[in-house]
Amino acid sequence: MNSRTDGMFKGIYNGKQCHVSDIATVLSRAWSAGVDRIIVTGGSLEESKEALAIAETDGRLFCTVGVHPTRCKEFEESGDPEKHFQALLSLAKEGIEKGKVVAIGECGLDYDRLHFCPAEVQKKYFEKQFELAYATKLPMFLHMRAAADDFCEIVERNKDRFTAGVTHSFTDSAEDRDKLLSFQNMYIGVNGCSLKTKENLDVVRDIPIERLMIETDSPYCEIRSTHAGNKFVKSVWPSKKKEKYDQESVVKNRNEPCLVRQVLEVVAGCKGISDIEQLSRTIYHNTCRVFFPQDLDSAADALLSAGHDP
Repeated sequence: MNSRTDGMFKGIYNGKQCHVSDIATVLSRAWSAGVDRIIVTGGSLEESKEALAIAETDGRLFCTVGVHPTRCKEFEESGDPEKHFQALLSLAKEGIEKGKVVAIGECGLDYDRLHFCPAEVQKKYFEKQFELAYATKLPMFLHMRAAADDFCEIVERNKDRFTAGVTHSFTDSAEDRDKLLSFQNMYIGVNGCSLKTKENLDVVRDIPIERLMIETDSPYCEIRSTHAGNKFVKSVWPSKKKEKYDQESVVKNRNEPCLVRQVLEVVAGCKGISDIEQLSRTIYHNTCRVFFPQDLDSAADALLSAGHDP
């Protein structure tokens, strides 16, 4: 769930109020659909502060701290890039103490949108944010679009500075997929944007499930009826246009966390997996391994103590 566009979850679209704020309704629908936790994404210093504030409103909400590639000019526009970096670091540490910040990001490279930020600035501050991961011992929530060579070169240089990472919203080629999978501590995250075409589905089909994560990237990246993956969708919610808002329905063309179920169904469909619940457990385990390792520790402890019972 992207904090930068939670304006949509306040009923605001392109600056226009179309319906009442419905974050509580959206979250309620997510919990009812079996979503266990949500990570709210930070994409700038201000947005990361907002993400942390949102995460503090519910025990099942968590967040990231970082600067998106298209916003990296903010380091220099702040007038003091090092001070800006230190502000991110102190925010991350504050969030860790609160048990809320679980990753550094969203950071990476986006060469499709160089009009927002030049490649050299993106590369400089992508590399810089590995220092955040190293200082906090947090994993990384990563963004790679049309920039695989430079992205992988920077990750290779810094692969020992972060515990693990996920390259989210993956839409690139099989060759780029395999480059990412060559990093032992890298996972690949898919959503509706990853499942649009037959070529996309072929690429996703060959991501090993032990290296896969699923997400919505809401309010973007919903699975549309025109997408190749749509034929595998089984779970649907009633929907209405934003102008005819009804809290019992999802807003047409606005993605929501509950719809992660559809991503799971498309991944299962394109991989020919019939046991969708087992697939779900494996992917959930991957997510916990990266973002919530303490859960795995407590689960292992429980198994050990159970084994020692008389």
